[in-house]
Amino acid sequence: MTSPEIADIDEALGFTIPERHARGRLVRLGPVLDEILDAHAYPPAIEALLAEALTLTALIGSTLKDPSGQLTLQAQTQAGVVTLLVCDYRGGELRGYVQYDADKLAEAPQDPTLFALFGEGYLAITFDLAQTKERYQGIVPLDGETLAQAAQSYFVQSEQIPTLIHLGMQRDGAGRHVAGGLFLQHLPEGEDGRERLHTRLDHPEWEHVAILGGTMGADELADPDLPLETLIWRLFNEEDEVRVLARTPLAKGCRCDADYISSVLAKFTPADRAEMADADGMIQVGCAFCAKSFPVPADVSVQ
Repeated sequence: MTSPEIADIDEALGFTIPERHARGRLVRLGPVLDEILDAHAYPPAIEALLAEALTLTALIGSTLKDPSGQLTLQAQTQAGVVTLLVCDYRGGELRGYVQYDADKLAEAPQDPTLFALFGEGYLAITFDLAQTKERYQGIVPLDGETLAQAAQSYFVQSEQIPTLIHLGMQRDGAGRHVAGGLFLQHLPEGEDGRERLHTRLDHPEWEHVAILGGTMGADELADPDLPLETLIWRLFNEEDEVRVLARTPLAKGCRCDADYISSVLAKFTPADRAEMADADGMIQVGCAFCAKSFPVPADVSVQ
């Protein structure tokens, strides 16, 4: 593996370390992050939380082998500042939004902790595999200081796979967001013929990889001038073999569609639609993900 000379943005890059039975993923977000966050005009603390969640979603979602598969990350509480956080990934497209209590946020510290935002909240990670029609979900408490730590707990508790997740984010001089993430896992496939990983999470091969991964700084992950392959090189240049996989471009994607919304509303009775309509006879349907409103005539008919 050689060190490249160009930087990467809005991309995910996977790699494997065959002799260590490990796989990894690096992500860096820039304009995509700005596009999603700018649509909502969240307060700084909520904006930072959503940026972290989107980066985490891109990291985990881009590991899906099913190109039509979807990864959904949802964090929720019943008494915290944040009542609901939802992000999802499908085919390289990201979207996300946050519902929060503005009054409670005003009473919170300027730089609130995860507990201050969620209290006794939980994190749910759901994999929907379109090709096999399978659906997997794991739920863990929102323990720790960051969403990344909660996600690590998910993989250890729900999937029993040793996992390391590091995130970093910053704003440049022009106020643009840059975020990066590192995702490392020990592969169960590498344990054939030996003790199963779920009964032994401290395998020396994984310990070696995790120690190296732990040296990656948040500032490096969020540095737009550092190519992703350079970060892999910095961590694992002494390994005999590191295989760099295909890149995954990342984009903002929302599946709200005016025609689809019209077809759904057409299934309601004329009386129901009239009750939903405003004074101009239009039904305003909003999308929480992209913060757009779709006006649909109340007299819409089934096509």
